[in-house]
Amino acid sequence: MRFRHVMLCTLAAAGGLGTARAQQPADTLRLAEAVRIALEANPMLQAARFSAAAARERVGPAGALPDPQLQLGLMNRMASEFGSTMDPMTMNQVQLMQMVPWPGKLSSARSAARHAAAAAGAGAEEQTRMLAAQVRMAYYDVAYADRALAVMQRTLGLLRTFREVTATMYAVGSGIQQDVLRAQVEVARMTEEITRMGQDRVAGAARLSALLGREATSPIGAALELPDPPAGDLPAVDTLVAWALDRRPALRAGAERVAAAEASLSAARRELLPDFQLGFAYQARPAFPNMVSLMFGVNLPIFAGARQLPMRREARAMRDMSQAELTNLRNETIARIIETRAQAERDRNLGRLYRASIVPQARAAVDAALASYRVGRVTFMTLVDNQMTVNRYDTETYRLVADYHQAVGELEALVGQPLEGQP
Repeated sequence: MRFRHVMLCTLAAAGGLGTARAQQPADTLRLAEAVRIALEANPMLQAARFSAAAARERVGPAGALPDPQLQLGLMNRMASEFGSTMDPMTMNQVQLMQMVPWPGKLSSARSAARHAAAAAGAGAEEQTRMLAAQVRMAYYDVAYADRALAVMQRTLGLLRTFREVTATMYAVGSGIQQDVLRAQVEVARMTEEITRMGQDRVAGAARLSALLGREATSPIGAALELPDPPAGDLPAVDTLVAWALDRRPALRAGAERVAAAEASLSAARRELLPDFQLGFAYQARPAFPNMVSLMFGVNLPIFAGARQLPMRREARAMRDMSQAELTNLRNETIARIIETRAQAERDRNLGRLYRASIVPQARAAVDAALASYRVGRVTFMTLVDNQMTVNRYDTETYRLVADYHQAVGELEALVGQPLEGQP
């Protein structure tokens, strides 16, 4: 009876552990702060911004005239008397040449570069939004791991107590060996799960540190925030899709790439038109009056079949490719919004169901099993199974909450604005 009293006290303590929520210490790193650090320090985002800046610098050169050519020459010198200047054709010449493209070529090239720069800028903005979503996903993975580890550690302590009590009861003949063996197995299994979750936490912290622009081995403190989902519903699918089609930077970048391809095709069509060569020469003749010359020339596209026409076909194919990619991106965006919103709603509803119904019922089952154990109607391991079920549902609830926040972060990246608190 004394050992049964010890067991009942232990189980009562276990019920208290299962019911009590984990105490949350002060947050060491808030999500908003993590996102701010990443947007300032992430090297891939910096690279995207530098790429956009480089693309902007290409606009001016794309529409500028080619550099003029300045030539200096000693013309018509006699080979036998190079220093003689008595021949009328002997002169010192200064010549300036300028190539002028056919009207419309430079404007098309400038337009293509301008749209390409706009696409690069929108791509950098898309990278910013996706980085925020990635930080959010890594952050909540670590937050979930911390809470799951806390639940598992409490469970492990409980199982170790069970193991000690069952071993003592078996030693004095009040218990059975099967209970001892089962308790040992459960302790080993929970130790394995803690080891796996601990390594998942290490991996998640390394991924979060890398996104923050830090060394992957930089520590990430425990107690990251994991708030409950808000009470309101997410915006409707039609609203989310309309926001995404209007505001998602990736779609804007795709449209700019299509416009750039159209401008490149327009420039390619003009490649068959000749460019002009304009020249001016001044000839100084030492023994005779000076002379000037004016020159005009055009290039002849006689190899159009091998050069200009393939360039035109390439530009057309690039235009068609850009249009197809934009269409696919729109379809993928809409599909991803529908899928992610459904996932977020599922995770939130299941989380509410777990906390409002399943977890309380599981804890009630533990209380009922405890009452039945007091009168010998259930076995000891039935109590253990019921308590393990409660702990499993507690862990799964944290996973659902983390998944909800991750899905909302992805939706915000897709539609281009915050969602929580929206009507």
